[in-house]
Amino acid sequence: MALIPIYWWNKEVHNFRISQDKFTKQPWANGVVLLLCVVVAMLLANLPFTKHIYHSFLQTELTIHISSPDSVIDWFFPRGMTMEKFINDILMVIFFFTVGLEIKREIVCGELSSPKKAILPVIAAFGGVVMPACIFAIVNHGTLSASGWGIPTATDIAFAVGILSILGDKVPISLKVFLTALAIADDLIAILVVALFYGGKINLTLLFFAFIVVLFVAVMKRLGEKRIGFYLVPAVIVWFLFYYSGIHATMTGVVMAMFIPMEARYNKAKFHRRAKILYESLIEAENTTHTNEKFPNGPERHYLRHLSSLTKKTVPPSYRLEHKLNPIVNYGIMPIFALANAGVEITDPSFFNVFHFDPALGGAGMGIFLGLLIGKPLGITAASALAIKLKVGEMPAKASWPMLFAVACLGGIGFTMSIFVDTLSFGGAGIDPAVTQHLRDAGKIAVLMGSVCAGILGSILITVVHAFEKKK
Repeated sequence: MALIPIYWWNKEVHNFRISQDKFTKQPWANGVVLLLCVVVAMLLANLPFTKHIYHSFLQTELTIHISSPDSVIDWFFPRGMTMEKFINDILMVIFFFTVGLEIKREIVCGELSSPKKAILPVIAAFGGVVMPACIFAIVNHGTLSASGWGIPTATDIAFAVGILSILGDKVPISLKVFLTALAIADDLIAILVVALFYGGKINLTLLFFAFIVVLFVAVMKRLGEKRIGFYLVPAVIVWFLFYYSGIHATMTGVVMAMFIPMEARYNKAKFHRRAKILYESLIEAENTTHTNEKFPNGPERHYLRHLSSLTKKTVPPSYRLEHKLNPIVNYGIMPIFALANAGVEITDPSFFNVFHFDPALGGAGMGIFLGLLIGKPLGITAASALAIKLKVGEMPAKASWPMLFAVACLGGIGFTMSIFVDTLSFGGAGIDPAVTQHLRDAGKIAVLMGSVCAGILGSILITVVHAFEKKK
């Protein structure tokens, strides 16, 4: 009788795992998890009995302090590391590494692999970066908020593609491809913005050593090295050098991703030849073994391990890493990032008034909200129109201008990258840390509100345009 509850327990666990796999394979699943994390973070940051624990946890020191009694040795490593910085400067390196792998794949063999494919989404992405930045700069010129112009320039590919998948066949396939390629190009531009404008004071000596390490990796790749370990170890060294050089440490992920080989150790012919030998050896081991051991026995396990190793080495390292890291990033790192960064303590009701403007502080919320909701779709559409008018790019197949504008509205979903840039903005010499935190908190609320409104507006417009075009 004791076996009955165990059977039902195993059955429930099995069913849960199947349901979990089905859920995580949905394009919108990542967005749902992130939204839940935002809600949880906001509750943790504002409930009386959790807000102190929440903020104290994020400020927990993770620095290792090594000292000697005579004070000859007094090392802090890494200096200034807190739980929040660990999430933003170390865990997010893996996120940017995955983004770098996706960008490289699209450039090598995807939607950015040829000028004809890449030109329209790339131009549209530039338009979708410049227009929001200009709107923010106009609103906040001459105020303490002026440095936050990079916040509304990014598009969150997970949310945008997730909403498109929910809308189904209302959007032409060509526009889904267009938005995906645009978001990838947008990520690349956002990464450059972070690297060039949101780092610290540059230490050229450390940057030079980082360049030497990267050059060594480039030479190693050129010589044909395809083992992943030979790239990950230098990546750790480059991270430390970037961390202390003033370049934001997350850029390590993007830089090193560009060098991960997209060529497998074994080509098709070599795979078939070796696989045939191993398979024949496996069959021979089965026929010549006289033990009562069930399959696979000792010799068979030996050949199966070699077959497993062979198949792994026939898949390019870049694809293997991307496949392994995607679930970790989507359902681990990004939710943790949301939990750590979306928890804004509402100490000022003006946070929710995105059109609030202070003569000294400016209107960070206004610039971000208008940049995401209005600047993004206008910039994407205007840049696309210019490219098509000049015959540099081609209109996506079976797409109309109203539908392109509706899809461009989804480009206003900033979220992950926008919140990340917000955490780097507004600080500076002579600025009160309390003011900096106030501006960052107002910016995060504006990012959330702008992204939600952009998602709703885009969904409504796509539905309306689809219904109208269907009647024609």
